[in-house]
Amino acid sequence: MPTANDIIDSVWEGLVSAWAWINGNWDAVAFIVLALLAILAAIHVVTSKEIMHSAFYLAFVFVCVAATYYFLNAEFIGAVQVVVYVGAITILYAFSIMLTRRTIKEGDSDE
Repeated sequence: MPTANDIIDSVWEGLVSAWAWINGNWDAVAFIVLALLAILAAIHVVTSKEIMHSAFYLAFVFVCVAATYYFLNAEFIGAVQVVVYVGAITILYAFSIMLTRRTIKEGDSDE
């Protein structure tokens, strides 16, 4: 039967080895954090009730993808991703949403 000190020692050794791995692999940790942020933002794109919020979450997903290209040493593709998708496509979505937005009143019908 392991004692409390044995359990504490094994947990401490696990934490020390985890810190040693993190300290040697900052790029992997940053990539994992970036990937999790991108996944959460993508989930918000499809579940958000406000369509403008969805457009801004989509812009954040595009920024995360651009940063992923930088991790892959494809800086030019990352810069193109920012300019084309974040700069152009997201703004196009935002303007088209703002220009076509209508308020629908209850009880009104087009009959």
